[in-house]
Amino acid sequence: MRLPQKLTFTKMEGIGNDYVYVWFEDLDTPLTDPAPLAIFMSDRNYGVGGDGLVLIGKSKKADFRMRMFNNDGSEGNMCGNASRCVGKFLYEHGHTGKTNITLETKSGIRTLELTLENNKVASVTVDMGRPIVKPADIPMKADGETFINQEILVNGSCIKGTGVSMGNPHFVVTMHDIASLDLPAFGPLFEYHELFPERVNTEFIEVLSRQKVRMRVWERGSGETLACGTGACAVLVACVLNNYTDKKATIELRGGELVIEWAEDGIVYMTGPAREVFSGEIELI
Repeated sequence: MRLPQKLTFTKMEGIGNDYVYVWFEDLDTPLTDPAPLAIFMSDRNYGVGGDGLVLIGKSKKADFRMRMFNNDGSEGNMCGNASRCVGKFLYEHGHTGKTNITLETKSGIRTLELTLENNKVASVTVDMGRPIVKPADIPMKADGETFINQEILVNGSCIKGTGVSMGNPHFVVTMHDIASLDLPAFGPLFEYHELFPERVNTEFIEVLSRQKVRMRVWERGSGETLACGTGACAVLVACVLNNYTDKKATIELRGGELVIEWAEDGIVYMTGPAREVFSGEIELI
C-alpha cells in the first residue's frame, strides 16, 4: 500500500510541546517506515513544523494506540504532552465519546481522564505509570539499585544528578539560574554521554519550594523543547527521592505548568492542558 499524495493532519500543542498528529486506522500499514515522514512533517520550513510526529489508530490491546517520533525520525517510547493531545484529538474529532480512554504506547497501556468544559476537552490527566529508578533498567551503565544525586563526569566537570525512567530515560540535574544556561551547548554532552546507552533526556531544575519546581529540558532526538511531560514526571520523582518537594507539585516549564503527583498507588499522574492549533492537508514530496 502507498501513502496518499495528500495527507490530512492536525497540529496540536501541550504547553508548547508541539507535534503533528495523523490518524491511520491501522498504524502498521501503509506506513511501514514512519521516520522519513516524521522528519518531513516536523520541518518548520518545508513541512508542517513541530517537535515530532504522532500517529494515532486503533489498538488490539486498548481503546486506541499511539506512536510518536522525534523530529530526527527516532521513535520515542512515551510522551506525556502528546498523550494529552491524543485524548483531546480522539474526543473532539469524533473517534470516541468516552472521557476515560485507554491508550496503547510503547511503554505500555496508559489511561487518559478527560475534563470537559462546554463539551470541549479543557485538561487531561494521564496515568504515566510507575517510575523506574534502577540504573540497569533506565538504562544507565551504573551499578546499584538507584542513582540518586550521584556525580558523573561531563566535559571535565563533576555534575550531580538523579536517574529516572518514565518509560524513557531521564537524568535530573539541580542547578542555579537555569535561565542563563547555554542548553544547546550543554544538552548534547548529556544526551550522548557514555553512561546512557540509549541516549537520555536531561532536565535542569531549580527547586522554588516544596510545591513548585522550575525546569528546562533537553530531549534526545529533539533538542530543547518548551515542555516534556515524562520529563516533568521524572523531575517530581527525583525531587521526592532527594526530599526536595512533596509528592505533589507544580512543575513550571518554559511552555507552561503541569501538576504532577506521585500517588500512594505508586503511579505518577500528570494533569495539564492540550490545544489544537490548526488542521489541514499537506502534499507529500
